[in-house]
Amino acid sequence: MKAETEKIMIKLITGEKGTGKTKIIIDMMNEAIASTNGSLVCIEKGSNLRTQINYKIRWCDTEYYKVDGFDAFYGFVSGMLAGNYDIEKIFVDGILKIGGKDFEAFGKMLDKLAALTGDATTVVFTVSANNSEMPASVTKYVG
Repeated sequence: MKAETEKIMIKLITGEKGTGKTKIIIDMMNEAIASTNGSLVCIEKGSNLRTQINYKIRWCDTEYYKVDGFDAFYGFVSGMLAGNYDIEKIFVDGILKIGGKDFEAFGKMLDKLAALTGDATTVVFTVSANNSEMPASVTKYVG
């Protein structure tokens, strides 16, 4: 169990396809731009969100950068954070489209990402799956 004062900086928005996860993350991004001093980043596979988010949000298409799988995604985010110390929040829509449906590998990547980002950067993911489908290594980040 996590200590009450420990802040979890990885957050998952879960649910089946069509339950409004993308709308939630778009609203979160557009609201965050008004209250954030650092940079915001949106990562997705494809370009569905590009025209729906504020132009001040850095947008990245994983297809363009050939990011495929959870290890490649972790490396991509690590490189982004190493080169840009001002990134405050990262929003990722459709992580299973990028990494695949290996929930054990996803859980391991989330743990590595949590250690990497510490309390400096918040990372929010949309996950097209029910919580009951995922192991505890993943669901501990739901909320």
